[in-house]
Amino acid sequence: MDLDCNSTMDTIYPREATIMAAACACIFSVVGVLGNLITTVALMMHPKLRGHVTTMFVLSLCVSDLLFCSINLPLTASRYIKQQWVLGPRLCQMFAFVFYGNEAVSLLSMVAITINRYTLIAYYDMYSQIYTTTKIWIQLLLIWLVSFGLMVPPLLGIWGQLGLDPNTFSCTILPKDDRSPKKYLFVFGFALPCVVIIVSYSCIYWRVRESKRKLEGRSKLSGQTAREKEEDSRLTTLMLTIFLCFLACFLPLMIMNVSDDGIRYPWLHIIASILAWASSVINPLIYAATNRQYRAAYGNLLRFCKNNPVARRTTWGSRTVGHSSNSPHYVDKRNPAKDKPTKL
Repeated sequence: MDLDCNSTMDTIYPREATIMAAACACIFSVVGVLGNLITTVALMMHPKLRGHVTTMFVLSLCVSDLLFCSINLPLTASRYIKQQWVLGPRLCQMFAFVFYGNEAVSLLSMVAITINRYTLIAYYDMYSQIYTTTKIWIQLLLIWLVSFGLMVPPLLGIWGQLGLDPNTFSCTILPKDDRSPKKYLFVFGFALPCVVIIVSYSCIYWRVRESKRKLEGRSKLSGQTAREKEEDSRLTTLMLTIFLCFLACFLPLMIMNVSDDGIRYPWLHIIASILAWASSVINPLIYAATNRQYRAAYGNLLRFCKNNPVARRTTWGSRTVGHSSNSPHYVDKRNPAKDKPTKL
């Protein structure tokens, strides 16, 4: 495939818009790498959160965002500064492959988190059998294989192609022989997972509402204490917040790419792109701002970095956080006579 990667063709983007985009890409790259790296290390070092099933999928989300911030955003800043792609056709293809693959990983990780939250609420007694270590790793492997597998046909030129759009100097999905998978990927790679997440959270809401109405003051009947229910409710709210922010960030870009292929509104495309980049940066901020369990993990990491002996202690012994029903340790406590589940 011949690509004029050094095209000097006039861009349809105003220079002010490309400067703003380059500046945002640089800022998001630095903040995103630091935030997602710190979050990954903090979650892996925290003994209680490390044992949570949900944490495994959150780590998948963090790794995906970390790759995007460390690979895609610096290259994006370069092309907006120079207003052209100067790194060759192969790297252009790989840029698009990683960009869309990471986007799919993020969304499918959220799907897995949502299904995990629903399973915990609707099928609580079967939860520890459904989410074993082996099954969790299989789910994570499928998330990454499916996400990047969707991009293999355009990468190989079988259905559409990955390459440079010289008018926007963007490495993206291009039509080949008047055929492009872009709209199909939008439906199956973005719209359908979003529908699954929305339906799942709707079911969670109604199950929780029904449970509160029927079991008011009798939470023991559901197999969970009031404190455990409160903790799981906070975690579910956190994951819903992350999805809504992801949707708010990526939906404008998806709509613009599908509905305005001719780039009649260049400023809207730039703003939509900047919003999409922000999705890989905001998650650590959401963790720290809305959930004290994750703040405890950040605090432990900070104390560890300061070589403070307090770092060897955990804030989870306090009254603010109990054993979560999402943790294998909780199952051990409830069923001491049974075989212990595999630690995550």
